[in-house]
Amino acid sequence: MTALRKIDYGEADDLTLLRGFAARDPGAVRLLTERHNQRLFRAAWSILKNRGEAEDAVQSAYMRAFAAAASFEGRSSLATWLTRIAINEALGRRRATQRRLAALDAGSVAVLDEYRDKMMRGSTFTPPPDALAQAQLRGLLERAIGELPESFRAVFVLREIEGMSVEDVAEALGIPAATVKTRDLRARRRLRESLAPEVKGALDGAFPFAGADCAAMTARVLEAICGSADAE
Repeated sequence: MTALRKIDYGEADDLTLLRGFAARDPGAVRLLTERHNQRLFRAAWSILKNRGEAEDAVQSAYMRAFAAAASFEGRSSLATWLTRIAINEALGRRRATQRRLAALDAGSVAVLDEYRDKMMRGSTFTPPPDALAQAQLRGLLERAIGELPESFRAVFVLREIEGMSVEDVAEALGIPAATVKTRDLRARRRLRESLAPEVKGALDGAFPFAGADCAAMTARVLEAICGSADAE
């Protein structure tokens, strides 16, 4: 452990960083999660459409990555590998939820779930006036993206919000690159039809998962892997 602590993970390659993560090195765990929290959250949200569920899926994805670290051979980037794990976790959770809801009143459950999601979107602070309009635009954009068909939504979030390459999105979702291009194009067309042109400027800030959210996720993963959120 002492040797691992001396590694400058900021300059390390993917394999070295993942080895440190698997070895429970707090520095590696912290850096890896801080780098990938937002992308994994956005990928999970594109499938689950619920912030709380998406956060849980991301934490579980990190634990799966921890258990499977030895299988990473560096053939794809660490970001793509982690994204694929998060997507699989989100898909599994969605299937489980669908099975549970099959025996329930789907209408009432949907209303309750939507209400819970709206509550979780709420902030503990009131944004200043100069940020309110931008926040409203982001909310409008998030709702429009949430209404896209699932196959379009996942591609759009990873391509246009996360900026992943066509090839990386194809690998993460397990679909051909040509399909990624087609779905992305169709998603953008649908959004153009439903949103005014000026709303597009809010895209970069959509589905934020930074600041306190990012720090909380890192702390939870540190606690799970290293035994303490304060490990150094």
